[in-house]
Amino acid sequence: MLTALAIRNIVLIEALDLAFAPGLGVLTGETGAGKSILLDALGLVLGNRADSALVRAGEDQASVTASFEFAALPAPLAAILAEAEVEVERGEPLIVRRRLKADGASKAFVNDQPVGVALLRELAPHLVELHGQHDDRGLVNPRGHRLLLDRFARADVAGVEVAWQAWHAARGALDAARAALARASEDRDLLLAHLAELTALQPEEGEEEQLAEARAAMQKGERLADDLSALARLWSGSDSALASLRGAARRLDRIAGEHPLLAEALAALDRAVIEASEAEDKLARAEEALSHDPAALDRIETRLFELRAAARKHQCQVDDLPQRMQAMRASLDAIDSGEEGLAALEAAERMAGEDYRKRAVALSESRSAAAVRLDQAVAGELAPLKLDAARFRTAITPLPEERWGASGIDSVEFLISTNPGAAFAPLAKIASGGELSRFILALKVALAEEGGAATIIFDEIDRGVGGAVASAIGERLARLAGGGQLLAVTHSPQVAARGGQHYVIAKSSEGTVTRTSVHLLDAAGRQEEIARMLSGAEITSEARAQADRLLKQA
Repeated sequence: MLTALAIRNIVLIEALDLAFAPGLGVLTGETGAGKSILLDALGLVLGNRADSALVRAGEDQASVTASFEFAALPAPLAAILAEAEVEVERGEPLIVRRRLKADGASKAFVNDQPVGVALLRELAPHLVELHGQHDDRGLVNPRGHRLLLDRFARADVAGVEVAWQAWHAARGALDAARAALARASEDRDLLLAHLAELTALQPEEGEEEQLAEARAAMQKGERLADDLSALARLWSGSDSALASLRGAARRLDRIAGEHPLLAEALAALDRAVIEASEAEDKLARAEEALSHDPAALDRIETRLFELRAAARKHQCQVDDLPQRMQAMRASLDAIDSGEEGLAALEAAERMAGEDYRKRAVALSESRSAAAVRLDQAVAGELAPLKLDAARFRTAITPLPEERWGASGIDSVEFLISTNPGAAFAPLAKIASGGELSRFILALKVALAEEGGAATIIFDEIDRGVGGAVASAIGERLARLAGGGQLLAVTHSPQVAARGGQHYVIAKSSEGTVTRTSVHLLDAAGRQEEIARMLSGAEITSEARAQADRLLKQA
């Protein structure tokens, strides 16, 4: 509920700090005192459009701060704040602040964290429900009528929502399977042709790299063939360099013992023969490794061309061709088994649809039964509120199947007829300002709504009525405020007497400076203010006595 409101430099309000309590709070004051300014200020923290005209003349900026406290943060509020990444500690107040500059720029904060104004508008329906002379939200908006009726009926909307999601998912899976099967069937012949080509080719992963390396080696051998042949001739035959070295080593071996230098020469020559032999061996092995067969090279190049052409055709890498073959086989298998799978999906979709229809029909029947009770409850509230000629009806309209959804198969709208014989029409189109507020009060009392806004505000709901009607309005406001918080801007002494808290709004002038102030009244102040409301400018003893009687009756 709203616990505190701090206003700075809003129109005629220079500085104002108000504290609010649970139950019914009333705000009174002479016409023109500034009650609308108070509501305009509250509207800023609820996300209303920022108007630079609200900034007090001569000031650079204005601000409004509202504090809300909850025994436990309502789930919808918690979800919105969590999505916006705004932290609210358990047991701590929710503080909403709006700052407005004279040039029209504004900033919004929730618990001192900067937020967009759109977030304030999203939070507003869960914080304050405002009903006034030009109300176009809350109970007037038909978008919320179905939810209100469902709460009144205590209907199983969650079960219908779950059934709808299951049916929607089953229908989506079936549609996707049908589309996939249709596409696959259209491509069947092409798949078969492509698979036959790849099956004949039999690509293997890593094959391209192996073939490329083998081709490169053969091409290198082809370039080095003449040099390798010439080197082989130098090392082979009886007149080769290696044969000469070996012959020289044999001759020197016979005379090496004759002189130390000859022995050293023999050792060096033996080393040369060994090194030359190793070179001969490596040359022979290199010639073998780099040998090439023109026919084999042609086969390798042909294979590489075929593999790479297939990869280009299927827009993939050569190593991905085996996977493409598997995918093609899987697609063909899916076509072959698709009809069986499709039948299973069709059965699942049919069962989910039947479950949804069963639950939605039960919900519709629950709504219809609740609508009768609600119409009777509202009818019982109309006569005491001077709406005895009016009629109220909850219209439940079946929706075409294409408009069925998680909320069921019908739409709900509250309709009224204000005159005998007149057609029923939406609330906002028929009722005048005063009638509309009283209709809303009758609805609120009849619905005994749970899960609505934390604070309800009625702006001049008693306009144009008095006596017994005003007393009936006051009694119903007090009853409605019993489970929460309700604030009423009123000109009726009968309504004011019902308040648990009474604030008076006054305007004063000092020279050229005009200010609006708000004060919480004590018991004596309440009696005096109600007496003023009864008698006008001059407060008489009779008015004070009547005020005292009203307060005691309340």
